[in-house]
Amino acid sequence: MAAPLVSIVTPVYNCETFLTETIESILNQTYENWELLLINDASSDQSKAIADLFQQQDPRIHLYHLPQNRGAAVARNIGLHHAKGKYVAFLDGDDLWRPEKLARQVQFMEENDYVFTFTSYRIIREDGSERSKIIPAPEKISYDQLLANTIIGCLTVMLNREALGKLEMPTIRTRQDFMLWLNILRTGTIAYGMNEELAAYRKVGNSISSNKWKAAKQNWEIYRKHEALPFAKACLVFCSYAWNGVKKL
Repeated sequence: MAAPLVSIVTPVYNCETFLTETIESILNQTYENWELLLINDASSDQSKAIADLFQQQDPRIHLYHLPQNRGAAVARNIGLHHAKGKYVAFLDGDDLWRPEKLARQVQFMEENDYVFTFTSYRIIREDGSERSKIIPAPEKISYDQLLANTIIGCLTVMLNREALGKLEMPTIRTRQDFMLWLNILRTGTIAYGMNEELAAYRKVGNSISSNKWKAAKQNWEIYRKHEALPFAKACLVFCSYAWNGVKKL
């Protein structure tokens, strides 16, 4: 039986320093039946030129352009719209995959008939040097568990498009991936984790505390506005989310 096609969605915005390494981590996959959908979100650096060069070199790579910057959610949705694979995976323009990532995850999904999986990942510094911090994937996560612990890394997720139907991220500037996971899990679907370190998340910039504060405010809005949680439950899951967030630092 032929290996299923995996569609990889990668928004590209001013990541010229890292984009070559990111794309090469896809080219180095031991699993070869994939398509890479690069969505240039109106980059003002050399990201577009780098992406275009790779597109010319490999027919599995497809480049799309946004005339103005719209944010990661819109860019990923364009990728999802053009995706043709049974499975879809996500990798931002500054993150990395281990060479066996796709092969191990496709096998995991095919053997168990899972529709939503994710893996463990390592946090690396901006220069690419490794930190000792690894975010381990629990065995499985339900809707209520994800509310209290946003442990699923977007760069580790693989979804079965054929089983889940149309996939679309809410068009907000941040936390759109978290909201998509909630939308899927709210239906009773379970996300299954592989406790294997198969990806590397790059910490870019120095404003970690500022970014954490913005993420916390966005999470609170998601709990109250989008998920319509009662105030008491929102407080409970927010405290759990905050504690679990501290443990990731």
